[in-house]
Amino acid sequence: MAEIAVCLAIEQLLPVLRKETNLLRGIHQEFSYIKEELESIQAFLKDADKRATVEGDNIRESVKIWVKQVIEVAFRIEDIIDDYIIYVEQQPRDHKCLALLCKIAHSIKTLTSRHRVASEIRDIKSSVKEIKERCERYGFQIQPTFEQGPSTSQKTKWHDPRMIALHMEEADVVGFQMPKERLIDLLVNGRVERTVVSVVGMGGQGKTTLAKNVFDSKEVISHFHFRAWITVSQSYTIEGLLRDMLRKFYNSLTCDITNMDRGSLIDEVRNYLKKKRYVIVFDDVWNVHFWNEVESAVIDNKNGSKIFITTRNIDVAISCKKSSFVEVHDLQPLTQEQSLELFNKKVFQFDFDGCCPKELIDISFEIVKKCKGLPLAIVAIGGLLSTKDKNTFQWKRFSENLRLELNKDSHLTGIQEILSLSYDDLPYYLRLCLLYFGIYPEDYEIESNRLFGQWIAEGFVKEERGKTLEDVAEGYLTELIRRSLVQVSSISIDGKVECCHVHDLIRVMILDKFDR
Repeated sequence: MAEIAVCLAIEQLLPVLRKETNLLRGIHQEFSYIKEELESIQAFLKDADKRATVEGDNIRESVKIWVKQVIEVAFRIEDIIDDYIIYVEQQPRDHKCLALLCKIAHSIKTLTSRHRVASEIRDIKSSVKEIKERCERYGFQIQPTFEQGPSTSQKTKWHDPRMIALHMEEADVVGFQMPKERLIDLLVNGRVERTVVSVVGMGGQGKTTLAKNVFDSKEVISHFHFRAWITVSQSYTIEGLLRDMLRKFYNSLTCDITNMDRGSLIDEVRNYLKKKRYVIVFDDVWNVHFWNEVESAVIDNKNGSKIFITTRNIDVAISCKKSSFVEVHDLQPLTQEQSLELFNKKVFQFDFDGCCPKELIDISFEIVKKCKGLPLAIVAIGGLLSTKDKNTFQWKRFSENLRLELNKDSHLTGIQEILSLSYDDLPYYLRLCLLYFGIYPEDYEIESNRLFGQWIAEGFVKEERGKTLEDVAEGYLTELIRRSLVQVSSISIDGKVECCHVHDLIRVMILDKFDR
């Protein structure tokens, strides 16, 4: 949140700085200083924001205070820029047409405003300087490795439910039978040319679980000469992926791949796959340029080989079309019936003969309804409740305080961490647009045109040559939808999104960002 506030402040400073001739005497230098200092503070904020996400309530109080001060200064910068623009617009446009008395009257009128604006700008400059010095004084250092993810000790502070997906028994999987059959058919009975099969859905929707069930099915095992499962995630190097692939290919490597360059690694992979019918799963792909990096290694040998990708961003799948056939499966949420079945499996597997007691049926329905068909949430919440007393009072209290529980219990914080990965992957201007959904009530369907107007009024939408601001805003919404962060409620006759909404748990994540 702090990083966004600073980014927005810098964005507002830029157009003012470009119009040097309109600046008050000496103010250009002050604005330039503020901009440069804010840019250096941004690096600290990225680190602080990630620390807040990982450590939660354990983050140092001094860091929280420092971040809060940065946000306040950023908002003050926005206010003073607005004041400055108003001041500039008050200046006479054509001095020749004004009589001397008019000039004097105008000067008296604007003198106070000018001094106030100049004084406030210099005060902000001083505040920014003090914040940076305080940051350095208390030893808030940027950790270079932090950009690649939390440290090992930090990672243990929350439980990642996705790990279970790789080892889940087929009997424990609910609601994936039809998509599983479709995906197996695409892999086994598809065209002979290399084809990319992609499963797309929001975080926690079960993409990895579904893919692993397909990957381990007897039909896939018997059909392909070779199978490999590669986890990609947000931070990867193509050389690292290629080495991982080679280690999966060979039981023992006959050559040292540690120091091989990219070209040599690609040649090794191609040589191994040349005469094999293979299927390679690339799980959890984020980068839309991923296919550009890997396509030359996964050779198209025209024998029915397949690439299987799981991703939150449909553009990752679409990007493969430039050199391969593509089949996309858009994963849907579980139905209410499927959700209850999965919930009961997790909660009552070892109690009450696997059935929900009558007195807990209503409250179970209420809890499951809040998960909105998201398997990750159902499994995590069900697993937690399986360890608690099975009484109506406790469960009702848990349901009423679900948002608090999501941030407090280590078994549930993983839900928000996983959903936050999608937020962290956004450019800052899309973060602002997503956070704006937090002002709407739960389950509220928002008219797109109204949303565009509000984004524009807030200054979130940047001008693009040849486009109206409404067109740009529509592009922002489309990208949020394609990243599986916003859901379509209805479509107009001309195919445009008419209404949209966010998943309840995405909304909880948004509100938590506001609270930090």
